[in-house]
Amino acid sequence: MIGFVLASPARSYSRPMNQRPPENAVQRAIRAIAKVEANEIQATVLSFLWVFFVMCAWYILRPVRDALSSDWTDAQLSWLWTSTFVFSAVAVSIYGAVISRVRFKRIVPGVYVFFALSFLGFYVAGATLSGNDILNRVYYVWTSVFGLFHLSVFWTFMSGLYNTRQAERLFGVIAVGATAGAIAGPAFVSAFADDIGSLNMLLVSALLLLTPIPIMAWLDRLRSTALGNPDTSGDLLRDNRLGANPFAGFREFVSSPYLLWIGLFILLYVCMSTFLYYEIRKPLGDLTQVRRSQIWANIDLAVNVLAAVTALLATSRLTTRLGMPRTLALVPAVMVIAWSVVAVSPAALTVFVVQVVRRAGNYAITRPGREMLFTLVDSETRYKAKPVIDTVVYRGGDVLTAWFYTGMVSVFSLGLAGVAVVGGAVAAIWAGVGVYLGRLYDRDRRTQETTMES
Repeated sequence: MIGFVLASPARSYSRPMNQRPPENAVQRAIRAIAKVEANEIQATVLSFLWVFFVMCAWYILRPVRDALSSDWTDAQLSWLWTSTFVFSAVAVSIYGAVISRVRFKRIVPGVYVFFALSFLGFYVAGATLSGNDILNRVYYVWTSVFGLFHLSVFWTFMSGLYNTRQAERLFGVIAVGATAGAIAGPAFVSAFADDIGSLNMLLVSALLLLTPIPIMAWLDRLRSTALGNPDTSGDLLRDNRLGANPFAGFREFVSSPYLLWIGLFILLYVCMSTFLYYEIRKPLGDLTQVRRSQIWANIDLAVNVLAAVTALLATSRLTTRLGMPRTLALVPAVMVIAWSVVAVSPAALTVFVVQVVRRAGNYAITRPGREMLFTLVDSETRYKAKPVIDTVVYRGGDVLTAWFYTGMVSVFSLGLAGVAVVGGAVAAIWAGVGVYLGRLYDRDRRTQETTMES
């Protein structure tokens, strides 16, 4: 079916520019369900496949990583998260230096090749040093850096590929590809972990990370043809270069109120994630590593099935009907209610359910909405400041909230109910920041559209 859809618009060149090409039944169904126009189907399908493959790779690696966390204390894990932040800052600085000197058409595929080779290296090291705790810690940190960086690169490309109006309709559909990959990955782990073992999962992930490379060049061609965006600021794969300062992304971030509000929004999201992650890992300490991997994979599976249904049927409609302020505040508001439930019923099963709801809402609603915010910025900001936000700010938030959690539990002896009360207060602040950030987006978008019309 995909091959037929991709090939179908091939003769549109013979029709007048103002006449819509006739649609087949598949195209009409796609447009009715997902609000994708006929000229956008190729790019949307390719974007879907790209993020499917990389998310499948990530969600094969993720349960293996998370299974290791139960071997360490809260303080040891917090130190690992601190190390992740440091490595993230270094990685983004190196990325800034490389992107200032290398042509764009080589950078994006180079990122995926680099990570694929790194996981191949971990496979060799794991086969040689089986069960080594230092190697496990290095793997945990490196995989955590990868988990943010690869997706940041993808969404950076997407925010330059589509214009603002296309992004509002299509990002939710593309996010289904991320969710589909996030379903396939943990399903693979859950089904085959006993047969092939955790180590061989690294080989599978390395191979999957190479599959999107030819898709990138195809999408670059479609951007200026089928999508009709030849002169956007996101012309990122042409033979042009950004400014040579490798720290420009940090400078752009701290000097822009708009980007600082995005950073605060992400920081508050990370706080929700940290609280739940630390609480979930505690009951799993007595289980084997393979069994832990399967449980984490099953949680991922539940999250992403729910996210897929939500993203396909509701995300684009929510964004267009509710507007950006209420869209960004929706999941935070749900978390206020969810933490209240945990405070009343502080049980492990309740926390598992809240984690599923939170992550599904993030993948289907919050993340696509957040990525739309970057359709208003220039290429310097998109390719340099965005990785700072997505990686350094995110991992810095991990460090702050991890130690905050460790302090609450160890110093104030807070149990799950107490943590839930604090989490609910943070979620309320998160909702308020989402409303304000959405209003900033609406204001800047109106200004940009007025400037373009004049």
